[in-house]
Amino acid sequence: MKKTLISLLVAGALVLTINQNADAGGKKDAPDSSLTIGATPTPHGELLELIKDDLALAGYTLKVVIYNDYVQPNEALIAGDLDANYFQHIPYLESNDAWTKALGNAFGVHVEPLGLYSNKFKSAADLPSGATVAIANDPSNGGRGLLLLQANGILTLRQGAGLSATVQDIASNPKNLQFRELDAAQLPRALGDADAVVINGNYALDAGLNPVKDSLILEGADSPYVNIVVVKKGNENAPKIQALKQALLSQKIKDYINNKWNGSVVATF
Repeated sequence: MKKTLISLLVAGALVLTINQNADAGGKKDAPDSSLTIGATPTPHGELLELIKDDLALAGYTLKVVIYNDYVQPNEALIAGDLDANYFQHIPYLESNDAWTKALGNAFGVHVEPLGLYSNKFKSAADLPSGATVAIANDPSNGGRGLLLLQANGILTLRQGAGLSATVQDIASNPKNLQFRELDAAQLPRALGDADAVVINGNYALDAGLNPVKDSLILEGADSPYVNIVVVKKGNENAPKIQALKQALLSQKIKDYINNKWNGSVVATF
């Protein structure tokens, strides 16, 4: 009787252990259904909010973390606090060696045309000699602003200056423009004292500006500065990122972009 009881207890313990191990293994092997993405508010965060239900149908719970600068989302992604971020273009990603080594482009979504704005003048031609123009102080967006001015005949950059041009690369400046370099997020505030300001599309929208109607000059839709979803290298084809891609590159999102922003944001798919 004792032997039978002991045998039953041992057998029960073995079954319990096997079930516990199976449960642990199942939990360990179960796919992660959470998807945390860092984004700037407009239009990135707004577009992500639109696809929460679509991702839920695909089995993923989307959490959007909003940032108001261009540095923290990449640092948070590298640190593992995010699965992806959506706020930047490739030249900005490639402006930092640490980001370039750790992060990769998963897919592109849209362009936010860069524009020149002014509270004092109605056209770029009206800018007087010695006018103060504020541009972004990071290499990619500062260069982008200078290229916009060059494309509209306001200045000329030295040959070969490229996408990361700086004010030191200005070869010809007929109006003797004076440049102030500021953090991109602060540029809309400079409209109060600078003669003109080059502002990124998302920050223009956040400030209540309509890039199509309010800008003195505006980038074309063929801009190379496509806003991309960025992940850690090696995760570009992860199932959750592919689900995100399918949801963002949808007709629903394209229609929303066209109807909401009417050229101030341009879908690239």
